[in-house]
Amino acid sequence: MANNTASDCTGTAIILENYYLPTMYSIEFILGLVGNVIVICGYIFCLKDWKSGNIYLFNLALSDLIFLCTLPRLAVAYARNSNMVSIRFFCLSNRYILHLNLYSSILFLTWISIDRYLLLKFPMRQHLLQRRSAAICICILIWVLVTLQIVPILTFINANKNDTCYDYASSGDPFKSLIYSLSLTVTGYLIPLTVLSIFYVKIATFLKIKDRQFQRDMLFQRPRALVFLAVGIFLFLLTPYHIMRNVRIALRMRTGYTKCTETLINSLYIITRPIAFLHSVINPVFYFLLGDHFREALLKKIRAVFERSSGD
Repeated sequence: MANNTASDCTGTAIILENYYLPTMYSIEFILGLVGNVIVICGYIFCLKDWKSGNIYLFNLALSDLIFLCTLPRLAVAYARNSNMVSIRFFCLSNRYILHLNLYSSILFLTWISIDRYLLLKFPMRQHLLQRRSAAICICILIWVLVTLQIVPILTFINANKNDTCYDYASSGDPFKSLIYSLSLTVTGYLIPLTVLSIFYVKIATFLKIKDRQFQRDMLFQRPRALVFLAVGIFLFLLTPYHIMRNVRIALRMRTGYTKCTETLINSLYIITRPIAFLHSVINPVFYFLLGDHFREALLKKIRAVFERSSGD
């Protein structure tokens, strides 16, 4: 009976890896690819007057698109239970791009919150950080900073030099990996999330004051709702992943756990991984909800194409 129970527990993680991960990654690839390609093409072909916020959003979409392009092969590997055997370069590049997208997205969204607050405070764009040159420099710094921040991850992947491509939390020295993971959680997630939340609270407070001044209940309710939705999505998608990643690594440092306990922790960690990267699918929606000028320019371009086709 004990052997059957252990077998059932182990089978849960295998089922999640062979069916849940490929399904989720495939859905994310299809939906995310469509949304981010539309956004990138819209920016390139439709938007003539680029503001600082557009530059941050374009880099965010580019980061999402690069990550999404790695998902088909990853989904096939999990579906076939091949674990990307003997493809070390793909293994390392996938883990690198995955974490690059995760932490660069957080920073881009953080700067978008700062930019939108500055736009409310300085609607004529007199502030230094609202210049396009400043936004370009900040984006370059974000790419460089995040790259330097996640390079150590590559030293933990496949540390045992075998042919299996383990995820970051399942490979390398667990003690060193936990120290690094906790540091990355604080510097790469918690600090940017705190800054993002502070500026979104400032935005919500500012809009609430304006709402009272204009005495129109519906005037600023939609922007305020989007502000709280953005923070809520961050907390819902990314917090479980960071918690379970650290728990998964910590579990590897101790012995004495039953096989079922270990499998349960690993299964929960597997579940949170694709959920964390749903932001690549959700982000394009926010481009339309928050970027009025971009949305208008894109719809105008689409109407022009259809009118030209009808005329022909």
